[in-house]
Amino acid sequence: MKKLFLIFATYFYIYIAMAQRVEPAFWWVNMKEPSLQLLVHQENIGTAQPSFDYAGVKLAKVTRVKSPNYLFIDLIISPQAKAGKFPIKFSKNGKTVFSYDYELKNREPNSALRQGFTSADAMYLIAPDRFANANPANDNVSGMPDLVERNGKDKRHGGDIQGITEHLDYIRDLGFSSLWICPLQENNQKMGSYHGYAMTDLYKIDPRFGSNEDYRNLSKEAQKRGIKLVLDWVPNHCGSEHWWMSDLPTDDWLNFQQNIQITHHARESVQDPHASEYDKELHASGWFVTSMPDLNQRNPLMANYLIQNSIWWIEYADLHGIRVDTYPYSDKDFMARWSQRVMSEYPNFNMVGEEWSANPAIVAFWQRGKKNANGYVSSMPTMFDFPLQMALIDALNDDDKIYNTGLTKLYQTLSQDFLYPNAAQLVVMADNHDITRFYSQIHENFDLWKMGLTFIFTTRGLPQIYYGTEVLMTSPMAKNDDLIRKEMPGGWPDHPTNAFTEKGLTPQQVEAKRFLTKLLQWRKATPAVQTGQLKHFAARDGLYVYFRYNDKQKVMVVMNKNKEPLKLDLNKYAEMLKNAKSAKNVVTGEMTSLADGLTVAATTAMILEIK
Repeated sequence: MKKLFLIFATYFYIYIAMAQRVEPAFWWVNMKEPSLQLLVHQENIGTAQPSFDYAGVKLAKVTRVKSPNYLFIDLIISPQAKAGKFPIKFSKNGKTVFSYDYELKNREPNSALRQGFTSADAMYLIAPDRFANANPANDNVSGMPDLVERNGKDKRHGGDIQGITEHLDYIRDLGFSSLWICPLQENNQKMGSYHGYAMTDLYKIDPRFGSNEDYRNLSKEAQKRGIKLVLDWVPNHCGSEHWWMSDLPTDDWLNFQQNIQITHHARESVQDPHASEYDKELHASGWFVTSMPDLNQRNPLMANYLIQNSIWWIEYADLHGIRVDTYPYSDKDFMARWSQRVMSEYPNFNMVGEEWSANPAIVAFWQRGKKNANGYVSSMPTMFDFPLQMALIDALNDDDKIYNTGLTKLYQTLSQDFLYPNAAQLVVMADNHDITRFYSQIHENFDLWKMGLTFIFTTRGLPQIYYGTEVLMTSPMAKNDDLIRKEMPGGWPDHPTNAFTEKGLTPQQVEAKRFLTKLLQWRKATPAVQTGQLKHFAARDGLYVYFRYNDKQKVMVVMNKNKEPLKLDLNKYAEMLKNAKSAKNVVTGEMTSLADGLTVAATTAMILEIK
């Protein structure tokens, strides 16, 4: 009889270990928001009654759904609750059928006051599968079918968290103080899983990148070097192989759950006062592709799940920022609620949203403080400045002799900053992981590359640079995500060149890397460029002049796109130069007299510290 009992107990333990899922698996005391909703997933748990006895925590609500394998439990955690573990028992007919030891943890000191990234920072973007492979042992993992095949299209290459951690000194030495990494959460898809945007477990780091603890360690090591870690968060969709797809809790867990429809990407329908309900619904609820089910944030259970997931990662990994993928594709009212909740919990935190539009009015709609005609209110601190990114590429490529082209595009785009509640907080960039690489977009013109980076590092906002830009990485002009996300030179042992050590780099690549480093390190010590005012003068005939300044510093930037040197009549800029007699060239270190005007070399961007 004893032997039979042991066999039964063993099989019961195995069943529980395989089947149970409680999310979030643990939480923290002394959060500003006292409510916590637990998702419990286990066979036939839906008819069970949960109970527990723990001081300061009470059961507020139990929600049962269509699937019998789910239970949603609302807890209230009072300010008096202490950190510790307590069993939550699930009973049927008076008998406990399942017990889960829930843990409440203490928060890190000053957790609520963590400082997010600001315009004083510079952000480095990494596609983790393609940056550096420091641990080949986790390239392939049992039960995960998408294997490393470095020569295959859209296949995994083996980059990992350890590879990033080992190169944090490199990132710091370049001059970056924040790090955005494309999603690291589990993407156990049959194919195309390397990019990270089709998550199959929102609470787990993909084991081919490492573990949750590896991610926490990355955050700690980054902070030791003055680098803030930014989570790439995806509230709009999950992967088709997500664990819940075989057992959806409700009939409306997904958008178009019974009849998949693909979005037509009419993002303007969110703001359009004339938009049809058809367009608004298909944009916000349509799926990107069939491998990315669209999540229904209008379902309150889903909404709470997603909000708590983002807060869990912030608290667990001690994060200092979030980048929100495909921001306008989510339900706009949910996004307002989500951003308000996060910023309420962490008042000094920062988040940046992706609204891939050339129209500043569309981007501005989402930023905190915007007074929108339809009354919509967001708490989102900042957005990516895609209008300025597109204007920069046009400005560098276009003929400046034609009306309203060339550098005039930059002037005109920045002149629309009145649309933003706070344009100084926008994130500016030349490219990212979805865009043809900057050096290719400007047809590998090194002078224009230096001019473009000079603008990115000296205009208002926070500069973001994509990995490999510092060594002039290229990609085809025809959009090819796989080649836009090529391996970082030196990230694999068989590479003939190494960006980290400069082995095998061409003289021009070395010059590019040192140019970028010099400007970023200078920017770190120049408050006028980080947070100062911007004043610019109308661009004409390939010349654009602007100033960044505060009460103590003044910086003049001159962009000359002409193929010959230009001598400037400085009287035009008297309101900013006043009686200045000299200036220091930031790049060369030379002092320049302003008494007889200023000569700027051909196809050059000059940065001058006004003395």
